Amino acid sequence: MGIEAPAKVKYAIIYAATRNDNNMLSISHMCMIAGVSRSGYYAWLEAAPFRERQEENDLADFELILEAYKYRGYPKGARSIYMRLLHLSPPVIMNLKKIRRLMKKFNLVCPIRGANPYRQMARAIKTNHVAPNIVNRDFKSRGARKILLTDITYLFFENGRCYLSTVIDAVTHEVLAYQLSTSLQVDFVIDTITELKQKYGCELDNNVLVHSDQGCHYTSKAFIQKLHDENFVQSMSRKGNCWDNAPQESFFGHMKDEISAFIAECETFKEVKRIVDDWMDYYNNDRYQWDLLKLSPAEYSTYLKTKVYPLKVGQSKNSGSTGALPRTPGFNA
Repeated sequence: MGIEAPAKVKYAIIYAATRNDNNMLSISHMCMIAGVSRSGYYAWLEAAPFRERQEENDLADFELILEAYKYRGYPKGARSIYMRLLHLSPPVIMNLKKIRRLMKKFNLVCPIRGANPYRQMARAIKTNHVAPNIVNRDFKSRGARKILLTDITYLFFENGRCYLSTVIDAVTHEVLAYQLSTSLQVDFVIDTITELKQKYGCELDNNVLVHSDQGCHYTSKAFIQKLHDENFVQSMSRKGNCWDNAPQESFFGHMKDEISAFIAECETFKEVKRIVDDWMDYYNNDRYQWDLLKLSPAEYSTYLKTKVYPLKVGQSKNSGSTGALPRTPGFNA
């Protein structure tokens, strides 16, 4: 009857026991007690140099993974690490399975997204205006700068809470404008549209859709008038249906996963703003996304305009093979 343990653990115990100078134990007898074969034990001994080389390679590769994981101070999952490695110079191509194996081996954990506890906005007086759902979950077909998604979320810090309004491009996922406020008054939502127009007015035409939920800010007379003045077309999700604005909801979820703990430690609104400003810059320029051809939102936007893929083809860390360039996605100018 053998010992309940993996074979490699049994081999290691037998090896340690027989290394003593005054050893009188029989390897055959110990193998029989452990429930393993002598041939298996000696094969394990012969493979020791290979295991040592593999351990050295794992440590070297994990150093690259850890560097990517810590980049700019935000934790990352296996896919984000993979994409960060592609952006090194020279680029490193490491198999996703290998990244996950080494993260598990060395106990490197990425926080898992939790459910959003702030689904419902504070109720306030609003008009009965509800715009039609023109987008209808078709976020991509019109092309970049054609469908802009907006919403508000709460951020809690040590001495209070504040509110963040954003506008993101449904195709490139870029944050085009954002405003942080200590008040839920409609002004900061309107200021977000003003910032959007100031920064990207030359790229936006009269067919641009601004899509939101049916929150009080977006049904207010002031916001409706602002969109009309800027020649934007308003679209709204169906009531209580978060999937109608899914990319925006996902954006807030990922953001909170990565900075909520930092914000919770802030004592002032100014400190919160500094963290949000830094993360927005990181998100647009250095937070690579699998569905954006492994590019950051800003890189992907430039790629759609120029058709020049920015990543150089690197040498694979696993097989020595050369990575292939991605296929060019469709784009409506």
